[in-house]
Amino acid sequence: QVQLVESGGGLVQAGGSLRVSCAASGRTFSSYAMDWFRQAPGKEREFVAGISRTGVSIRYADSVKGRFTISRDNVKNTVYLQMNSLEPEDTAVYVCAADEARLFDVHTTPDRMDYWGQGTQVTVSS
Repeated sequence: QVQLVESGGGLVQAGGSLRVSCAASGRTFSSYAMDWFRQAPGKEREFVAGISRTGVSIRYADSVKGRFTISRDNVKNTVYLQMNSLEPEDTAVYVCAADEARLFDVHTTPDRMDYWGQGTQVTVSS
């Protein structure tokens, strides 16, 4: 069992920055690859970024490449998503997920995730 709790969401103007965090408790954090997904009202859940168990492998959605950075701290059991140059289209609930993946693997689909947080709202105003 892994419990995930996101924080750091809020309201920001277009062009601004925000960092959301996901704190994990339970089984050893380094046993899981970690992903961020986002979901806007009426839209399907969308992959944003993923990071392997040690942080060596990273994947991003094309829509956020060059703007977002995912990182993890296996001592603090926390994964972060630094979001820069935010756009109104980035408005969504950002949800983190834990994945029992191989050491260097990063999966990008919801069906591969084993645990989910409840999400944190990010709103970008124009």
